[in-house]
Parts: sequence; structure tokens; C-alpha cells
Amino acid sequence: MKRTLLAAMMMAAPMALASVAHADACDDRVRGLQQSWDHVNFEVAQGVRTAEMARLNTQADAVVAQCSNRAEPLVWDAIKAASEAGLRGGIGALGLVREAKAELERAERLNPRALNGAVYVTLGSLYAQVPGAPLGFGNRQRARDYLQRGLAMAPDDIDANFFMGDLLIRERDWGGAARYLQRAIDAPARPGRTVADRGRKAEARALLVRAQQHR
Repeated sequence: MKRTLLAAMMMAAPMALASVAHADACDDRVRGLQQSWDHVNFEVAQGVRTAEMARLNTQADAVVAQCSNRAEPLVWDAIKAASEAGLRGGIGALGLVREAKAELERAERLNPRALNGAVYVTLGSLYAQVPGAPLGFGNRQRARDYLQRGLAMAPDDIDANFFMGDLLIRERDWGGAARYLQRAIDAPARPGRTVADRGRKAEARALLVRAQQHR
């Protein structure tokens, strides 16, 4: 019996180590997607940004396939698809935003708290920006609900506050928008996200000026 138990433990150890190594590799790939998106979205020139975002979207698809049981790659794949859609614009972009929505809903089923509530923040931003029926699925009440879920998980998150501020700008709630945009500007730095923090805060400052002009 002891020999049988020992043999089973020896067989399980390599499997456990392989599982840990796979998880570490997936974490590294997710960080790579994050850093690539930060660079393309905030540093690459507008003229080549669409092509670069499409290339990153393809890379993200590969990471999703490699890490099929993880929510984080799905979130980043959705973010990249939504970003490409925003750059392309028009009716042709609706397929990309529907793809992003489906991936986020799948990520929610796997782990709704992945990436500090990014599942809900990204869904909220999609529902806020996509056209409503019959062309798209946009719905500002659903956008608000999702963003509030994201804020409940991470009240100081720069993106959660920025996109709530953006939604309130769209609804012409200038005072409410100003409060959330100021929170985005004051949000604490995120480790490894210097480029994204700088770019997002610049966007928040520009929207804050617009909100203040209407108060």
C-alpha cells in the first residue's frame, strides 16, 4: 500500500509542476498582450495603429487558444477586438464588437473577478459606445450596470472611473462625469502600466475640460 501511494505521489508531482509551469506561461503571455496593447493604443502613430491593432488581435486569439481555461486572455482578446473596431468604425466594425462581447461573457463565466473587474468595465464601455438596436446592442442602462459592478470591485481603478465618466458625458451629466474623471486622474499608478496610465489620464483630462465647460 505504501509503495502504491508513493508511486502515485511521484506521478502526480510532475503533473502538478507542469500545471504550475503552464499557469506561469499563461500569465507571461497575458502580460505581453497587456504591454503590447498599451504601446499600440497610446504610443503608435494613428496612421498605422489600425494595422498594428489587427496584428495584436491575431496574437491574442493564439493566447486564448493556448490558455483556454483562463479568463484573462479572453478579456485582452476582447479589448483588442473592441479597440480595432473603434479604429475601423462603421458597420464593418460591428462584427468585432460582437466578438468582443461574446468573449467577455465567456470570461465572466470562467472568472468574473479577472483582472480586477476588467470583464465588467470592458462590457460597460462596449454597451456605452456601440450603437443601439437594430444595428447593435448598445444600451446605456446596461453600460451603467456593468460599470457599477466594475467600480464595486475596484473603486479606485483608473479605467472603471474613466469609462463611467465617459458614459456620463454621453448622458450630459456634466457634474457626475467630472467627479469620475477626476477620480481617474487621481487614480494610483498600476505596476507595469506606466504607458497606459499616462495615456488614460491624458484622455481623462481632456474629457474633464469638456465637462467643466458645461457646468
